[in-house]
Amino acid sequence: MFVYPEINPIAISIGPVAIAWYGIMYLLGFIAAYVLAGLRVQQHWSPVSKDQVDDLVFYSVFGVILGGRLGYMIFYDANQLFSDPISWLIALPQLWNGGMSFHGGLLGVFFAAYIFARQTSQPFIYVIDFVAPLVPIGLGLGRIGNFINGELWGGPTDSPLGILVNGTIRHATQLYEATLEGLILFIILWIYTSKKRPIGFPSAVFLIVYGLFRIFIEFFRLPDAHIGYLFDDWLTLGQVLTLPMMIIGFWIIISHKLKVK
Repeated sequence: MFVYPEINPIAISIGPVAIAWYGIMYLLGFIAAYVLAGLRVQQHWSPVSKDQVDDLVFYSVFGVILGGRLGYMIFYDANQLFSDPISWLIALPQLWNGGMSFHGGLLGVFFAAYIFARQTSQPFIYVIDFVAPLVPIGLGLGRIGNFINGELWGGPTDSPLGILVNGTIRHATQLYEATLEGLILFIILWIYTSKKRPIGFPSAVFLIVYGLFRIFIEFFRLPDAHIGYLFDDWLTLGQVLTLPMMIIGFWIIISHKLKVK
């Protein structure tokens, strides 16, 4: 049996300045994306040049942070948002204190890629295809940050992979997601995009494979306490938000096949 080590979520504390492990994970994710982008621009079909990597990552950082925070406010904290919207509008620190939503962060990256595409006169889908394999490492690191924070646990289990948390053996769904949505998804996408693929296919593969992994893990992960299950004891908000991603991914592939025929 593994026992949760109760890691201090604050990695470095100097006087009033405190740096959390969760923030470090985000920073490492952005660094990984920057390094991987530098490798991928070497492909002769890359829509992004070496000189444009800085701008792309810069826009994406803001897209992830603002989109992730706003997404959490809208998807997971809507009651507070609509009951007291003025406080959300004038208290800008709210953007930096609280939960983050993957789906909001994804929309933020889409918006950042759109701005980058407009500025560089590149088709939006080309840019998104380039970005797709750069994302999973950051996702995996973010889930490790969740594990360090001791949040987003799964339900009780008698599995040998379970971790003892406050007297209960639970699924370490943060580590499941770090492995599937982070490491394995990265390997799939990195290998797949090592060759030129049909337009939109890298994005479609990301949406479909991530969606499969996320929906699967949601069956083991406990829903947010203030939201609970949306239907019976299995349907979660995470699954509902993920399903459209998979539909769009399949639509991209099917529409391309129909055009080819």
